[in-house]
Amino acid sequence: MSIMHRMTAMELAGAIRDKRLGVEELTRAYIERIEKFDGADGLNTVAELNENAIVQAKKMDSMKTDRNGAMFGLPVLVKDNIDVNGLHTTAGSLALADNIAKKDAHIIANLRHNGAIILGKTNMTEFANYTSNNMPGGYSSRGGQVKNAYDGTKNPSGSSSGSAVAMSAGLCSAAIGTDTSFSIVGCVTENGVTGLKPAHGSLSSDGIIPIARTLDSAGPITRDLSDALLVYSCMRDEALQPVEPMAPGNIRLTVNIFNRDQVSEAQLERYETVLNQLKDNHVKISEVIHGYTEYQRDIMRCEFRHDLEDYLSHSSAKSRTLKEIVNFYEANPDQMMKYGNYHLRGALEGASGNLDDTAYIEALAERNRLRAQVIKSLRGYDACLMTGPTNILHFIGLPSLALRLGMAEDGTPRGMILYGADERRLLSAALTMEQYCAPITMPKL
Repeated sequence: MSIMHRMTAMELAGAIRDKRLGVEELTRAYIERIEKFDGADGLNTVAELNENAIVQAKKMDSMKTDRNGAMFGLPVLVKDNIDVNGLHTTAGSLALADNIAKKDAHIIANLRHNGAIILGKTNMTEFANYTSNNMPGGYSSRGGQVKNAYDGTKNPSGSSSGSAVAMSAGLCSAAIGTDTSFSIVGCVTENGVTGLKPAHGSLSSDGIIPIARTLDSAGPITRDLSDALLVYSCMRDEALQPVEPMAPGNIRLTVNIFNRDQVSEAQLERYETVLNQLKDNHVKISEVIHGYTEYQRDIMRCEFRHDLEDYLSHSSAKSRTLKEIVNFYEANPDQMMKYGNYHLRGALEGASGNLDDTAYIEALAERNRLRAQVIKSLRGYDACLMTGPTNILHFIGLPSLALRLGMAEDGTPRGMILYGADERRLLSAALTMEQYCAPITMPKL
């Protein structure tokens, strides 16, 4: 089955279920593709492979029963800030190179329970892009630079860079990322794949190196939205109830026009093409303004030290404090300070680490105020299309997703980001809207 790398996770799961495709066959195909196109001289997406993946695949092929897991036999790559038992969890930093996970993160245990095979870990922007202001997307001291599969000279975005590029290049059935502020949904728009950041608190954060627990969420990166729903369901403690596409005439869509003047004319035209098609099919569309907030920075700065040290206290890493990590960076400038450590030092010096800072208390109050205000403004709408840059959806913890929108003239893919107040209504509307988007071609490797 030579087209395995082009198939969706749903298609692959069906082929395995019907025994038209072996788990070992699929797993070996991905490993061979990684060996051919990845590595330091290639896309550089994979930080570490699971040495037991083939053994696990063979065992699954031999099983006569218990083959009913929704992701049975699907090999998955996992971002390197999420614990996978026996593999390193470094968040891309050599400061945590000795951190080998003692057990799976909760979401990884759920994936395994649903039949997924953990193929390995992916490179990422160091500390999920909370190291310095000018670090390129996809760069880390541990992994080096992840390359965009469509054009190695272009930004692969971040911080879930390795997961998004690996999915783009067909190196796995699905990938897992994390998102504090666009690290999934922003990242995938540059890589021709689909991403979902669930409503805050929908998934466990146990076993994940954090930036800020108030803002962070893990989520799936997949070929399309149906695949994302499959993986999201398998990451949860309870399976997601089936989501059906909403009838176009029932969709109520609003468009956030904040900062729209900062978006290229070509991208605005791509939005308009989809919106006009939706209007032709009786979708009701209006406009709204949801702005940008600086308070998100206060939450990240004040929670980072506290939440990171809480994670480290349960880890096998020698470094247990942010101060020790900052000292490691500054004692090894050639390896660690290529782009500086502005955010790390800022969190060390600019916050108590006890979540009692005045700025933090004020930011949480503003989050509550804005959350109530935005949710009220979205009442009656199923989805909101983000046109210009704003962080409000992440600041208040709304579910968000990115769909593949089409190809740009330079041969790279474009995407669009949707968010909403109600996760199920958002997902249902997005399943329908996805059908109006132009096709995406896979990168030529």
